[in-house]
Amino acid sequence: MRALLLVTLAAAVSLPAAAQSSPSANQNDALLHKVDDHYNHLASLRTRYVERYTGMGLNKSESGTLLLKKPGRMRWSYDTPTGKVFVLDGKFAWFYTPGDPQAQKIPAKQLDDLRSPLRFLLGHTELKKELENITVTPDGEGFRIAGVPKGMQQRLKVLSLRVTASGEISAMRLEEVDGAVTEFSFTGMVENVPAKDADFVFTPPAGVEIVTGLPPI
Repeated sequence: MRALLLVTLAAAVSLPAAAQSSPSANQNDALLHKVDDHYNHLASLRTRYVERYTGMGLNKSESGTLLLKKPGRMRWSYDTPTGKVFVLDGKFAWFYTPGDPQAQKIPAKQLDDLRSPLRFLLGHTELKKELENITVTPDGEGFRIAGVPKGMQQRLKVLSLRVTASGEISAMRLEEVDGAVTEFSFTGMVENVPAKDADFVFTPPAGVEIVTGLPPI
């Protein structure tokens, strides 16, 4: 096996530069650019989502509506459980679950929440710079993009995006290093919807304390 690996590596190194730039590599770049271009032309986006989590002895499913607005704003409004929210206002992220006596606040620059990779969808998206060890493979009528978001290597093993032929992301799967898996599926996307900065302001319910720190799972 070691000898075979060395032979394979030697053959790869000896290939001319022109041969290494294969048509499939160029095609993959074109697919990545298609996703980049699709989202870089958007100012806002609204979609329904279903979130599924398995790990740490848990198996749960939640759903709601996601609203994104350029630059760097998003709001996850949950139907189940009703009233649960995750808001990113561009500077801070806010987490609150109904019944909790506290709401969490954390600077956006320190955020490693599993929902945060979707921030790069609206703005100057360039997936090749956002993801390390990126791969592109066919997936039904669309394709699958996989890699590790930069800055999240200690938590995530791989992030996978299922993308339609037109460049829309229809699902996201996040596999953590501890074996936990979170999946999001998106339906009913509406692009460039009216969205105000006020839609991304979090106002805690009466009596709820704001604390700075990491949110619960």
